[in-house]
Amino acid sequence: MRYEEFTIEGRNAVLEAFRSGKTIDRLFILDGCQDGPIKSIIREAKKGDTILTFVKKERLDQLSEAGKHQGVIAYAAAYEYAEVEDMLKAAEEKGEPPFLILLDSIEDPHNLGAIIRTANQAGAHGVIIPKRRAVGLTATVAKTSAGAINYTPVAKVTNLAATIEELKEKGLWFVCADMDGEVMYRQNLKGPIGLVIGSEGEGVGRLIKEKCDYIAKIPMFGNIDSLNASVAMGVLAYEIVRQRMN
Repeated sequence: MRYEEFTIEGRNAVLEAFRSGKTIDRLFILDGCQDGPIKSIIREAKKGDTILTFVKKERLDQLSEAGKHQGVIAYAAAYEYAEVEDMLKAAEEKGEPPFLILLDSIEDPHNLGAIIRTANQAGAHGVIIPKRRAVGLTATVAKTSAGAINYTPVAKVTNLAATIEELKEKGLWFVCADMDGEVMYRQNLKGPIGLVIGSEGEGVGRLIKEKCDYIAKIPMFGNIDSLNASVAMGVLAYEIVRQRMN
């Protein structure tokens, strides 16, 4: 995986980033601007999965780090994204049942970086994140992962629910973390598995939860009712590891 600059500003720089094949997550363009260079940038953006947002000048000024945005700012992936198929192939080559981590609406880059780090240590074959309402592979994510981002692939998908259905057809089954579930120690977490973790505020969304085969509850005895998302992922991931080792 190759490191990339996260923020790209200016028309020529953004256009060249698209043409060079860099992965652009989001594109912010000055509302009402439709001149030639901007039209070329929009055309390039529509060829891929770039999220296109038209904003006021004040918003662009807030986002700009260099102060020379020329009406356009692009957010590029810090690292290149993988494909879900790459993860399944890696598991097959190792002779292991697939173990994937799926994240629903994780927006904190420190959480994502910590999750990637733990996923690597737990032997997961990859992390899957949704295209919208989620943080991408930013420089902060890369730093927080402590280098794990170089070894654990991350895929970005348009529809997490549809991805779960596709993976079920390939033999995986899914467990999500939720306080309404059964205590994780009483569940069989062996075999080809996808572990679904939601955001701290909202948890796993209703549609995603309905797609899961099991709901796992982490026993808690303190005065607050939730764990940090990356901590919850680590607890459940290592219960999967424990059961696989047995």
